[in-house]
Amino acid sequence: MNQSGHFVLIRGLWREARHWGEFTAHLQQQFPGALISTPDVPGNGMRHQETSPSTIAGMTDALRQQAGLSQPVRLIALSMGGMIAIDWMTRYPKEIEAAVLINTSARPLSPFYHRLRWAAYPHVLPLIFHSAARREADILRLTSNRHPHDTKLLESWQQWQRQNPVSPINAGKQFLAAMRFSVTAQPQQPLLVVTSRADRLVDYRCSQKLAQTWKTAYVEHESAGHDLPLDEPEWLTEAVKRWIN
Repeated sequence: MNQSGHFVLIRGLWREARHWGEFTAHLQQQFPGALISTPDVPGNGMRHQETSPSTIAGMTDALRQQAGLSQPVRLIALSMGGMIAIDWMTRYPKEIEAAVLINTSARPLSPFYHRLRWAAYPHVLPLIFHSAARREADILRLTSNRHPHDTKLLESWQQWQRQNPVSPINAGKQFLAAMRFSVTAQPQQPLLVVTSRADRLVDYRCSQKLAQTWKTAYVEHESAGHDLPLDEPEWLTEAVKRWIN
């Protein structure tokens, strides 16, 4: 794979383009000739006034329209974004050159208590109904091992939610779509599976299972949280670069 091309970055539940943080800049620095797109799932970010699709397939179709596909793209996708990437690769294979799946999971390859750790259930489900400020604080604590008490970062996240609020209805739709997603076919494109061994939200064995079942490239970080691009943006960029080279 060459150093240019078109990267499409896909975030997870209730997140938007700005949540990629420093990772986007690091990726652009390593691939200066590449186009990098960060589309939002309907219901999130710039599309917060839209209704979220109730299925992963619906999210895929919405992002396809947004991405501007003039050539096959490379997906970098986190969590629920990884489910969208898998669906995209299998239903529209000619549109995807390769993909990086970060801390994602899918039925039937992993049990539900790995896809969302037992300890996380009491924290995640109430998030749908929390105030935006409290939801963002809880998400930061759940998904980051490096920045769980970063007040400046939290203030930014809360500000983004005031600007582009995710409604409880859309939050619920996205959560149910992610929990119901099942793999029906194996992607044929080159795949790198990346995981955080210390992920407190999704068991890293979900990523291991994906890589083992599909015989893909695999790399793991020992200490980062679920939001690996937030906790270790430089490490992740280097992992992507090594794989593409």
